[in-house]
Amino acid sequence: MTGTNKANNSILSDKKDAGVLVRLAYQGMCNIGIDADLVIERAGVSKDQLYNSQLRTSHAAQKLFWEAAQEVSGDTDIGLHLGEHMPLFKGQILEYLFFSSPSFGDGLQRMLNYQRLLSDAVQACLVTTNDHSYMSFDFPQTPIRHLIECTCVVIINFLKSVSEGTFKTISVDFRHSACAHNGDYQRITDCPVHFDCDENRIYFDREVLAYRSLHTQPELLSLHEQIANQQMANLELQDLIGEVQQVIAALLEIGDINVETVAKQLAMNPRTLRSQLTDAGTSFSQVLNDYRHHLAKRLLAKTSESIAEIVYLTGFSEPSTFYRAFKRWEDMTPVEYRKKKQTIQSTKT
Repeated sequence: MTGTNKANNSILSDKKDAGVLVRLAYQGMCNIGIDADLVIERAGVSKDQLYNSQLRTSHAAQKLFWEAAQEVSGDTDIGLHLGEHMPLFKGQILEYLFFSSPSFGDGLQRMLNYQRLLSDAVQACLVTTNDHSYMSFDFPQTPIRHLIECTCVVIINFLKSVSEGTFKTISVDFRHSACAHNGDYQRITDCPVHFDCDENRIYFDREVLAYRSLHTQPELLSLHEQIANQQMANLELQDLIGEVQQVIAALLEIGDINVETVAKQLAMNPRTLRSQLTDAGTSFSQVLNDYRHHLAKRLLAKTSESIAEIVYLTGFSEPSTFYRAFKRWEDMTPVEYRKKKQTIQSTKT
């Protein structure tokens, strides 16, 4: 049952990144002549999805994305170089918060307060001392060098943009060891770069925190915070879906899962749970259906569990019910789906 547990855990623990990040990366790859369509396809994202303004991609796909980006580009320092050529992060609520904040420091702190709008996986904070300030950042679940270096360059370029060039880096610390030519690091970050450090940090002069842009519109701050808070609330509704999925996973093999049972486990009233799921744009039956669907696909593709065992693990009472549901989901039988995935896997190896 080890494979089953891994399948359940991968469904439940998956964090998300904002779709704008993959859109910027896509544009950056196009700017330097990389086959961007091939890269995002290998990461599990179609070009059509890029036009979905509500898109949030699996953070677990970062590993696939950077492996594909390096392979397709042939660039062993693709994160550093892609960050240099990605478009500026414009037209998003975080930029608006900057320009409606009374100072650069206020804007930066607001950006960090709402960092989840960009990624569930990022951890960042601002530290100020008597001499300087620094911003630390990391992705604890995916400490990928390319991701860290690209993120660093994008942050630097964004902070330069919102400060009309006033923001300047003093130095950059990376937790990982040096890989690219040191000249590239210093040219792209415009400062000395150190490696094998305790944290990933971007150091800058603390005086920039008091900088006030001529384009500041403080009268819009309340409106922009309202929008940002609504977006955060929407993400919290998505968290609820994840919590419901966790309860479903724990109860699935027992069978007879219903909204009353799940609500009790969450210490909620069933009516409240239904209402909040409606606010999240779904329903209990849809969450249950989607969970069974993804779990069945993962078990078929990633494990050697028998079909009979998968019927049991996905909470179906009879094989015929499972077969009908899977045919509706994938327009093929479970056996056909497993053979298809095995064929694809064998061609890759």
